[in-house]
Amino acid sequence: MLAELTALLGATRADSTPNNYVAACIEDNVLSKRTLVTRRTTAERLRELYALDPGVTVFRLLRQFWSADPEARPLLACLCAQARDPLFRATADSVLATKAGEVVTVDALCRLVDGQEAGRFGAKTLRSVAQNLASSWNQSGFLSGTKRKIRRRPVTTPTAAAYALALAALAGARGQFLFSSHWVRLLDSPHDLVLDLAREASRRGWIDFRAVGAVVEVKFPSLFTVREQEVLRGTH
Repeated sequence: MLAELTALLGATRADSTPNNYVAACIEDNVLSKRTLVTRRTTAERLRELYALDPGVTVFRLLRQFWSADPEARPLLACLCAQARDPLFRATADSVLATKAGEVVTVDALCRLVDGQEAGRFGAKTLRSVAQNLASSWNQSGFLSGTKRKIRRRPVTTPTAAAYALALAALAGARGQFLFSSHWVRLLDSPHDLVLDLAREASRRGWIDFRAVGAVVEVKFPSLFTVREQEVLRGTH
């Protein structure tokens, strides 16, 4: 739902409340949906994927990065949705393992989804879910094409790297283990390039990154609130 998210964030203030986002979708119809039912369904799905609540850290950071780096938006949206959608997250290893230029089929995604929750979906629903997942990977920059989905590398920026590292920290990773986390693997970049992106993110003030030999330290003084940092340190 990259197009819908882009339109919604473009039509609302950075300090919007959850109610503001819902009102923009339903009452103001900023997404140009034809029926009230569709407006409500779209608003609910966006809330499921992105929270639309500044009190939720993953969305607050997404909104902060969104305005700073339009080029990173597809990957930023992917990272946030991966944090909130277990089925989307469950297909990541398979997509990332596919080499650039190879085909990712809907049938393969069907098998992955069914393997995660066998019997949950009927055949028709399962295929619809797999098609939506393929579309999500396409919009995120990992696939290209309409009928045939071809693996490619997404656009990766220092902003996306900072967000990925922050998500990894929220998931409990520290030091060099941040760089082997699920979130940093979604940058789909060689380790040396990720380190370069982290250095640039540090220069821009997103993170505090230091590396001496094999010793790596990453801090997030400008991203996490005092309360969030206390939680991460285990002091709250």
